Amino acid sequence: MTPPQSSPWVRNFHSAPDAATRLICLPHAGGSASYYFPLSAALTPEFEVYSVQYPGRQDRHKEPFVDSIEAMADEVHAAIGTLPEAPTAFFGHSMGAVLAFEVARRFETLTGRQAVTVFASGSRAPSRYGDEGEYKDDASLVEVMRQLGGTDPRVLNNPELLDTFLPAFRNDYRALQAYHRPPTVGIGAPVVVMTATDDPKTSLADARAWHEHTTGGGDVHTFTGGHFYLEKQSQRVIDIVASTLRNVGR
Repeated sequence: MTPPQSSPWVRNFHSAPDAATRLICLPHAGGSASYYFPLSAALTPEFEVYSVQYPGRQDRHKEPFVDSIEAMADEVHAAIGTLPEAPTAFFGHSMGAVLAFEVARRFETLTGRQAVTVFASGSRAPSRYGDEGEYKDDASLVEVMRQLGGTDPRVLNNPELLDTFLPAFRNDYRALQAYHRPPTVGIGAPVVVMTATDDPKTSLADARAWHEHTTGGGDVHTFTGGHFYLEKQSQRVIDIVASTLRNVGR
């Protein structure tokens, strides 16, 4: 089912012409499509995996950032809408989780399509955002990056490298700070929550609150390994995603 890639927003790293289910992966704040290359390699050809590339990074570095979750969700939804129709699931980590939720919500409200599953990884529920003070200086943002992990310390300690990575993180983190949805805003698709019990930015209660935003239910899977637990427990993440998609495909 893999078509030619015509949108700069979506990347298909591995062909899966016989796959019945599509998985759209949305990166974390400051992240890029290539973050999901290993997941794509592991899941194809059984599933067709696409990864979203936000503007302002890698090969889209000359394009302006999109500065709100709502606008990014609109753009991603429009880009995915150019793909042939297929059963679609979403996997989002951290900021990508709320984007996955917002795109799935647009699927339902604008096109009448329901995602088969939304994987919400490393993220508080939409109703648990919006209560943080704004970070106004880059030193504060760098400290957040240190707390979260996932960024090579050599980058954080090198001003030239940091100048390359920080603008995207600054934009995305501020977009996430401005985001909030009450529990009354939800979707019908099941939400599979994946969270680390030692995540410095997401408590188990805040992660479980995702199920206040869906009428479709869903499982909760806990890990250890901090905010980027999925890098330390990649095989378990792959197994959960694959088994969930196999079950919804029955």
